This record gives sequence, structure tokens and C-alpha cells, in this order.
Amino acid sequence: MQTWKAVITVKNNYLEELRAKSASELQDELTAAKKELFNLRFQHATNQLDNTARITIVRKNIAKIQTVITEKANA
Repeated sequence: MQTWKAVITVKNNYLEELRAKSASELQDELTAAKKELFNLRFQHATNQLDNTARITIVRKNIAKIQTVITEKANA
């Protein structure tokens, strides 16, 4: 049970960090995440990627960033 609490705390901290950023900082973070995803996909296609789960993590982070941007736009 302790490990799940730690995982939830890490996820909540990431969201709090995102919500504390300005719109321009969020756009920069989104651009960096999309570039990282592109590089990961390229590495995966050329069989150079060791940790394929990283693609899923980055995709979810992109979704989180876009959600926070939308929340700020609608607020």
C-alpha cells in the first residue's frame, strides 16, 4: 500500500507543478515533451529504444499539460 501512495503523491506533485506555471511556460513544456516523443518514436523505429514504456509516459504527460492549458484558458 505504501508504494501506491508514493506513486499518487508523485503524480499529484507533477500536476501541482504544472498548474503553478504560466501559459508560456506550459507551451514551452508542451513543445519539449512533443520533441521528446518524436525522438522516442524515432529511436523505437530504429530499434535503439531500450525503455518502450517511456513513450506511454511522455504521451500521458503531454495530455496532462494540454489539460492544464485548457483549464487555464477556460478559467
